[in-house]
Order: sequence, then C-alpha cells, then structure tokens
Amino acid sequence: MRPSGARRPRLASSLPMTLRVYRKLSLAMVALVPALIKRRLKLGKEDPARVSERRGLSRGVRPQGPLVWIHGASVGEVLAAAGLIEKLRALNLRILLTSGTVTSAAIAARRFPADVIHQYAPYDSPRYVARFLDHWRPSLALFIESDLWPNLILSSAARRLPMVLINGRMSHRSFPRWRRVSGTISALLGRFDLCLAQSQLDADRFATLGSRNVVTTGNLKLDVPAPPADAAKLERLMSVTRGRPIAVAASTHPGEEEILLEAHKTLAGFFPSLLTVIVPRHPDRGEAIARLVATSGLHVSLRSRQELPTAATDIYVADTIGELGLFYRLSPIVFMGGSLVEHGGQNPIEAVKLGASIVHGPHVFNFADVYEALDRAGGARRAETQEALVKQLGQLLADPAARDASVAASTRVVEQLGGALDRTLAALEPYLLQLRLETGAAHA
Repeated sequence: MRPSGARRPRLASSLPMTLRVYRKLSLAMVALVPALIKRRLKLGKEDPARVSERRGLSRGVRPQGPLVWIHGASVGEVLAAAGLIEKLRALNLRILLTSGTVTSAAIAARRFPADVIHQYAPYDSPRYVARFLDHWRPSLALFIESDLWPNLILSSAARRLPMVLINGRMSHRSFPRWRRVSGTISALLGRFDLCLAQSQLDADRFATLGSRNVVTTGNLKLDVPAPPADAAKLERLMSVTRGRPIAVAASTHPGEEEILLEAHKTLAGFFPSLLTVIVPRHPDRGEAIARLVATSGLHVSLRSRQELPTAATDIYVADTIGELGLFYRLSPIVFMGGSLVEHGGQNPIEAVKLGASIVHGPHVFNFADVYEALDRAGGARRAETQEALVKQLGQLLADPAARDASVAASTRVVEQLGGALDRTLAALEPYLLQLRLETGAAHA
C-alpha cells in the first residue's frame, strides 16, 4: 500500500559496510539475548510477563483490516503521539504502539484506550524483527523523532511497508555523529517515504543526512493534551498541603536533586513551610533520592511507600508513574528537570497547559525553540546557577502577579507554536485515505 505518486524506498542490492556488519553481528548476538534479558530483568528494565515480545513473539491477536504501527523510544515519544492516536482512532483505524521501556508501557496503559495495542519493540535482530512483522503485518509505519533501529527499518522497507518519520528531531549532538557515517544514515533515512520534521533546522539536518522528502510540520509535543489526574488523589494532596507554598521539580535527573535540596534550604529561610515536590524522570531512583534527602538533614516522604506529605515534610519524592498531571495541578511553580545537567531539558508544554510558571536551567537543547520562545515572552525563567535558581523560584513564590503574568505569556506562546498535529495529519492524508478505502472495502 502506497499513495499514488509516492516514491518507493530505494532497495539497493548492497548496503554500506557498516550496516552489513551490523546485521551479521545482530544475528549472531541472538545467542547472548538470554543473558541480556536476565540482566535487564534484574535491573527492572524488562517486564517479566511480556519479555517474549522482545523476541518478536506476541500473545496478542492482529485485528482485522488496516493497522497503523506507531513506534517511539520511550515516554516522551509515546506521549507525543497521544493527539495523533486520538485522531486516527476517530477515523476507525486500529493502532499498534511500540516502545522500548517499562515506564512507557505503563504510561501507554494509563493514557490510551484498551483498543490501542501496545507491544514492546523487538530487539533489533533480523530474526526477532521478522517475527514481529510476520505477526502484526502493519499497513503503515510511523516512527517518532529519531529512534532509528537498522534492522527494523531495513526489514520493513524490504516488505514494501510505507514508512514515515514523524515529529522528526536531529539533535545538535546526534547530527555531527551521523555525518561521520553519512553512508549509514543515508541508507536508513532513504528508506522512509516522508520525513516530517519539528523545525526548519531539523529539516535541514535530515535532508543533509539523506532524507528525500522532508516537510517541516512542527513539534507534536506542543499539541499534546494536558495529562490527566485522579480527582480524589488531587483533593487528598491539596487537603494535606493546604496553606503551604509548593514548588514542583519535574522529571529530574541525577545531579539535579543535590542542587534542588540546597535551593530548598535557602528558600525555606524565607518561606518556612515550603514544600518541594521532586518527581524523578526515572521513578526507580526514588529510594536513592530519599536517602539523599535524609542525609542532607531534611525530612522526606516517599509516594511509592503510600506516604503523604505531613507538616514536617520538607521534600516529597513522587516516585510513581503517570502522576505528573497530579503534581502540575498541585503547584503553580514548576522547575523542569534535565536542564541543570547536560541532558537537554524536558518538555515544559504539559506544565504550561496546566497553568504553571516555568523555571529551567541552561541545558535545554532538546526543546531549544520552545524554551527560547517561552523565555523571550516571559513565559519561562532561565537559571544558570544555583543562586539564580533560588532567585527565580523565590520571586515566583513571593509574587502571585508575576506568576499570573508568566502563565499568561506561556499560554500565548504555546497557542502560537501549536498546529503540528493538523499539519502532520495533512501530510499523512494520502496514506490515511488509502487505509480508509481499504477499511471500506473490507466492510462492503
């Protein structure tokens, strides 16, 4: 199935040496997979009940008719697809969603209806990929951002499966690395029918690396709906924290909690009942963060232990999955993690949509355009140092009018930058039209 006039991926008779070696090694590495799985299970990185999916095996049944396969690496990509999945379901198309992390699987189970099929992506060996494709026989493949597994791409192209890269992003770190192996990345990107890039800079980078049909559609994460929250849990949290100033540190990474704890100690001198909520990007770090808090002399409560903040709690560690919407609603001030260390920053859009004033560190290259626009409009505040972080949080804690102005500015920015979902759907329309025709023919 391909839209009329669409160019088919060029299936060269020979691949670059790097990909030929990769395919041989990935085939040979199958013998080591049991040891790999055992180690990942021990580390909590695999779901023991579903580990067979990593080998391309599934107990799920392929639904009748066209099946749209959407693949993303982890939580961010899965959430970015939320609006698109909703639109595709409205067209009566069935969805197969794949990702590679336990956390993303848990988020998918919480955020999507039961008819959206989630599977763990198979390990990138030709044998496992073949099993996966034989079982699910997708009609259209949509790869999110830049999770480019060679065997998954090459095997799909060999089956004439139409593939589109959506919400494409090529980071300032990845771009020079891929340029050093331009033949390799060109052989992969050239298999995609279409590349829908987040920005003009991303589009230029993809074109340079070998993408043939590149269109700038914007960032789907700007159109993601606000995350849900359990009303009863929110009311309970609000009742036990009522009257306290609260700041949320969302999606934090190692190295940031130490800075946040020192900032809390300073701010508590001005706001004695201050509660700081730390929501680690990886919930399995909760116990380690709690020990860090206790060592610092502050009082801590841990959500994974079913604890609620008490009057004595200084730091509340929210080490659970899928509850960011709860804590964004609890506080009007949010520090976005991954930005005080060189991770590149986390997506601020969900917090903005729930009325939060944003503070962030200097390292936000993963969302450079978004943060630049927010900073320029006064919708977010940048803190280069720990002292600056204290200052920015302190001003927002002390000045409700400043918070309101920040929220109003950030809301305008997000509205202006939105529209990626509509542009993505327009670019996909030739493929979706053919799928709808096939669905109609099957029901005739």
